[in-house]
Amino acid sequence: MLSRDYIIGLVDGEGSFTVYLRKIGKYRKVEPHFYLKMRKDELSLLTKLKKFFGCGYISLQRDKRKTHSDCYRYEIGNMKDLEKKIIPFFRGRLQSEKRKKDFEIFCRILKIMEKKKHLTYDGWQEIKKLKEKMHR
Repeated sequence: MLSRDYIIGLVDGEGSFTVYLRKIGKYRKVEPHFYLKMRKDELSLLTKLKKFFGCGYISLQRDKRKTHSDCYRYEIGNMKDLEKKIIPFFRGRLQSEKRKKDFEIFCRILKIMEKKKHLTYDGWQEIKKLKEKMHR
């Protein structure tokens, strides 16, 4: 089994807290995700991570570039799992300034969604502005 410190270090270096914004006709969709992508030969590590959190899924991510290899991606997109497992686990523990910043913005977006404000135009715009500050 993986230790908590190991998982935090792994996510500090390789993890991502992200939000996808999609417009489908007049509908707007907000999709928060936590994921970790590793080389194909690290599948067992992602399997242990999935077992540790007890949620999410692992998928193969093919890469057609000659200098890159296929990867596996462990991902959690379920709101309840993000709110009940991921956020409490990582809150106050990340060391990377970049990852901490993305995590805090991610948490703010989830709070907006929890209040159902993402279903309004103003809420969507607020999330869009927050998202623009991520991954910089």
